[in-house]
Amino acid sequence: MSKLVTIYGGSGFVGRYIARRMAKAGWRVRVAVRRPNEAIFVKPYGVVGQVEPVLCNIRDDASVQATMNGADAVVNCVGILAPNGKNKFDAVQHEGAERVARLAAAEGVSKLVHISAIGADKDSDSDYSASKALGEEGILEHFPAAVILRPSIVFGPEDEFFNRFASMSRLGPILPVVGADTKFQPVYVDDVAKVAETALDGSIDAGIYELGGPDVMSFRDLMALMLETINRRKLVVNIPFPIARMMATSFDILSAISGGLIKAPMTRDQVRNLAKDNVVSEDAKGFADLGITPVDMASVLPEYLWRFRPSGQYDAIKQSAQNLKAD
Repeated sequence: MSKLVTIYGGSGFVGRYIARRMAKAGWRVRVAVRRPNEAIFVKPYGVVGQVEPVLCNIRDDASVQATMNGADAVVNCVGILAPNGKNKFDAVQHEGAERVARLAAAEGVSKLVHISAIGADKDSDSDYSASKALGEEGILEHFPAAVILRPSIVFGPEDEFFNRFASMSRLGPILPVVGADTKFQPVYVDDVAKVAETALDGSIDAGIYELGGPDVMSFRDLMALMLETINRRKLVVNIPFPIARMMATSFDILSAISGGLIKAPMTRDQVRNLAKDNVVSEDAKGFADLGITPVDMASVLPEYLWRFRPSGQYDAIKQSAQNLKAD
């Protein structure tokens, strides 16, 4: 019988790519999510019955254990960018991650892959980064043979980074950013999935791997690349951190007053993270150690950002026609 992998958060941005790869590799895939009815799209990744979304609450032992039953391997992709209701940073990224590892060890699961993030640091003033580090610590305590992946900003068709700012660029002549000089090393989502697949096959050693693409760029330069890709001219304006912190505080208060109905476009915790570079450490293991050449942004961004161009899919044709008129 084919091996079974349970992927917590398997319908999310990174999780769905891992699910697709594991299905193509012949594994049975159990996609553990909060809303299985919204994860039906993963089923065609394999043949009938090969990929199945199932209900799971990562904050509950019984729920996590039930979805892990019989699994040969486990992947934890669950993470949040901002707290929402009972899904707080500590509950999801620390306690949730530790719960998966503890139960995986108890169930005799052979492989565990965990998706963390560059910048994970339990002494960080960011709750996001601190909870990521505490989650890693808990995983290694219960499952020392785990493979932990720390990607920089992940890009791809469903990302919440380039898509978000490309959408914002349609609203006016100015594109505001916080931390314009902060450096990032964006990594293609399927490259992260490829490393996870390699880890589940047992082809790499246990440990922590930091994953960054071939390009290290400032936030401002990333926006310039994005704007060039979608053929738009905007003034990228940096919001100073003191002002950004005041704005984020107001957004957080408004979100709290509304009971979470109004989502903060920017939180204080996100501002703290934007003050620090998000690149692979010099002494970290990464793609080079795995023999993988990461994909560059320029070869992927046009494939999904074209819809933000002034004329969408017809933008290139329109520009070509204008060149003919000029001749």
